[in-house]
Amino acid sequence: MTDNCTLFMSSPIVQVSNLTKRFGDFTAVDGVSFEIRQGEILGLLGPNGAGKTTTIQMLLGMITPTAGSIRMFGLDLATHREEILGQVNFSSTYISMPYSLTVEENLKVVAKLYGLSDVSRRIDEVVKKLEMEEFRFKVTRKLSSGQMTRLTLAKAILTEPKVLFLDEPTASLDPDIAHKIRGLLKEVRRSAGLSILYTSHNMKEMEEMSDRIIFLQKGKIVAQGTAQEITERFGQRDLEEVFLKLARG
Repeated sequence: MTDNCTLFMSSPIVQVSNLTKRFGDFTAVDGVSFEIRQGEILGLLGPNGAGKTTTIQMLLGMITPTAGSIRMFGLDLATHREEILGQVNFSSTYISMPYSLTVEENLKVVAKLYGLSDVSRRIDEVVKKLEMEEFRFKVTRKLSSGQMTRLTLAKAILTEPKVLFLDEPTASLDPDIAHKIRGLLKEVRRSAGLSILYTSHNMKEMEEMSDRIIFLQKGKIVAQGTAQEITERFGQRDLEEVFLKLARG
């Protein structure tokens, strides 16, 4: 489990209540409720098809919930979408950015969209932190999968969000860069009180990064707590054994 971090607010930054999403007769997310406090890393765990991506898409306002509510910073997402999303960002191994632009140009576009000031300084800082100097001026379509992952992470932290949604952010990175990225994320959350929702199929990574974990299966929360609490509850040695038991059960 990750090192302790002071939670700066008594009230949650993210509040999800009875969140539900149906596609026809199929229920992808079924009455999910959870909270994230300032400076907290909440792990979102579950097998493929459990509802993790759909949950994140609703949190980002990309799809509309069938039922339930999402509040961030004390505001309802349905009625304060622009205000909320200006303080939120997202990264995933499975998204892409405009291929014809260079890495530098892509970051400049993001900076302009978010109305950032001192853009060059911010890009310099992020490029250095993510060790992107060698491909900073490379055309995006020529990036390797690991380089693309770092670009999407750079896009996410460039805007200095208060809440960050990370969907398998280290899936295509080599162990050295992945270790550095995890360290960077933990440092940003310590220094800036960044709140993070984190998904990964790497169980050791989930144990390392997450203050708490919620486990989704077939759209419902079937377990929640710290990694240690969850493993003890299910009588398993580690989170990977819990995952296999729940996924197969």
